[in-house]
Amino acid sequence: MLDYYNISDQYSEEEKLVASTARSFSEKYVLPVIEKYYSAGQFPMDLIKIMGELGLLAVTLPSKYGGSELNYVSYGIAMQELERGDSAIRSFASVQNSLVIYPILTYGTDEQKNKFLPKLASGEFIGCFGLTEPDFGSNPGGMLTTATKTNKGYILNGAKMWITNGSIADVAVVWAKFEGKVNGFIVEKGIPGFNSIEMKGKHSLRASVTSELIFNDCLVPLNNRLEIEGLRGPLSCLNQARYGISWGAIGSAIACYETALNYAKTRIQFGKPIASFQIIQDKLVWMLNEITKAQLVSYHLGRLKDKKIDRPQQTSLAKRNNVDIALHCARLSREILGANGILNEYPIMRHMANLESVKTYEGTHDIHTLILGADITGIDAFS
Repeated sequence: MLDYYNISDQYSEEEKLVASTARSFSEKYVLPVIEKYYSAGQFPMDLIKIMGELGLLAVTLPSKYGGSELNYVSYGIAMQELERGDSAIRSFASVQNSLVIYPILTYGTDEQKNKFLPKLASGEFIGCFGLTEPDFGSNPGGMLTTATKTNKGYILNGAKMWITNGSIADVAVVWAKFEGKVNGFIVEKGIPGFNSIEMKGKHSLRASVTSELIFNDCLVPLNNRLEIEGLRGPLSCLNQARYGISWGAIGSAIACYETALNYAKTRIQFGKPIASFQIIQDKLVWMLNEITKAQLVSYHLGRLKDKKIDRPQQTSLAKRNNVDIALHCARLSREILGANGILNEYPIMRHMANLESVKTYEGTHDIHTLILGADITGIDAFS
């Protein structure tokens, strides 16, 4: 595993165990089957229980709710190893950890925590996060989904789009406007008026379930409302997930780099390995250079998060940088492999296609650019 600056020497014994556990999971359960599932456009459902048993679905969740109760560096390490397998596996775990468990733990009532968190941690329940809408992605405050209060509960109307795990979820954390303010609601599978449609025809994240959620006079019980108002609620969840993505992208980049390095050492052209050519070494060194910087960024961000002194803008930088360099690593790796780079015998095109989505979701590259621009200049370019 690429670690040119020996960053893992700074890991605690607990963090090293997480790295070993997540790496073994990917190598034993993900890598042997992922090309088959990617080609079929299906998620390997049998892996959910295993991830739950290994504690990968609730890394930072307190143990009293069935979580692993580990730190954020451990969470990041786990996401890196899962995405080295495939972005779909990391996305599943990321949604469960950051977008479903986190808001229920942070904004939920004791009743909600006790009811949902243990089952989400074990993988018995699958969760999804409903924020993006057909017409509102980068501008979530413009959402059209509404909630109206009645004596029996809250009636939700509207639709959500591009929802990971949507069609297989038992629990959806859905954001809707109630009396003009964004509120969070826990919508359980089977509630009348709640339907989901899996989105087909994807060329990216093919092994991930992506869905549309539809709410048509969907009655949500009164006690299923989260105790948070405003965009601060969903944006805090996204900040958690973006942090994990910054680590996950490193996993994809490493998978592509190591594939290209091994190939270059054994591919013979003009009587010698192509690794001996200057232009190939230049590409390999660029990847090594950028991956090492990305590792340092996410590692230090994790330490800041564990000290609770991180800022959302720092997460924007990590997500923006790491996904961008990972996608470039995939393209350079494909160049090194030449025509062989497009074959499913190698993981490069799969990672490349996945990273195109990762660069877009949870804040596009350009949106994170504007977030950082506003932070350093004091001028908000959004308005």
